[in-house]
Amino acid sequence: MVFRFAALLLALILSAPTMAAGVEWRMNRVTPARDGSLLQRAVLDAHNRERGAIGLAPLRWSPTLATAAARHAEVLARAGQLFHADPSSRGGWQGENLFAGTRGGYDYDEMVRYWLDERRNFRNRPSPRFSRTGRAQDAAHYAQIVWRTTTEVGCALESGQTQDFLVCRYNPGGELAGQRAY
Repeated sequence: MVFRFAALLLALILSAPTMAAGVEWRMNRVTPARDGSLLQRAVLDAHNRERGAIGLAPLRWSPTLATAAARHAEVLARAGQLFHADPSSRGGWQGENLFAGTRGGYDYDEMVRYWLDERRNFRNRPSPRFSRTGRAQDAAHYAQIVWRTTTEVGCALESGQTQDFLVCRYNPGGELAGQRAY
């Protein structure tokens, strides 16, 4: 019995896929590849696909916004909790989308998809009445992504002890009271 189990375990190990480019195998789970250029591409592609689908101009990547996002992501990782930066520290009216999830558990596309999934609660009504649920926070990430006057985005990811923190900054920020996203 023990021999059969050991043989089965060895067969499983030998038949496991080899390490693919861009991923590392840990504890039977694939950890997504991560770097600044992959983040930039994933964020811009997801945001601009959504904006294009409703006829909005694409966003440009802003290294300045990415640097500001990195500073706040570091604060979140050290604190181990999610909270928005003080608007006065953002250098003018910048929007901010935040994500926190299990460290190494999400790739960039999945993180942004959580924001895009808020589309189901969004209606293009004047801010803050853009949520079908009556709670602006149920569609605020999506509203920022599709805010027509926003032209730039910059993001950064920082890992804490147990969570990854993604911060995206937008210029100019959206969700202006009394205005529609598009």
